[in-house]
Amino acid sequence: MNILLTGPQGQVGSALRPLLELLGHLTVLGRDALDLTDANAIRAAVQQHRPHLIINAAAYTAVDRAETEPALAEAVNGVAPGVLAEEAGRLGAALIHYSTDYVFDGSHAEPYVETDPPHPLGTYGRSKWMGEQTVLASGTPAWIFRTSWVYSLHGANFLKTMLRLGQERDSLSVVDDQWGAPTWAHAIAEVTA
Repeated sequence: MNILLTGPQGQVGSALRPLLELLGHLTVLGRDALDLTDANAIRAAVQQHRPHLIINAAAYTAVDRAETEPALAEAVNGVAPGVLAEEAGRLGAALIHYSTDYVFDGSHAEPYVETDPPHPLGTYGRSKWMGEQTVLASGTPAWIFRTSWVYSLHGANFLKTMLRLGQERDSLSVVDDQWGAPTWAHAIAEVTA
């Protein structure tokens, strides 16, 4: 099986890579090899590598900065997944795409489930919701995983920040009005592979 992985340097992508290498021929395209803001480059890369499965672990994840860079967030999180899905469909391939709990507004008293209607509040959440919609609109066989609070030894994440601050400070203050499901990137990779 030919597998194409985008975002191999991220938390999920770096956890996926060694597992996917066991499943077949793996092509990894990081940001240095594939500009996800260029639809033509995406199409060309997919046609060149002709995968049976595309796993899109790439994302614009700077939640706060997305408010000042909405076009970039929408291109990477909203448009690129749809282009990947369309190209997968042309090849008879499938797509796995990762989204986020930011597609919800956080107003639920109960944990969200897959069938709850999205209502993103910020640019980041809207861009990820757009990505889900473009993938589904393609008609290509696809799986969308909504993740939250991803952590790993790789990259920046809440867990590593808290561990670092715990060593630097006598006490820590964090918000107490957010609910989430801290998710180990390796667990996401194992479920995917």
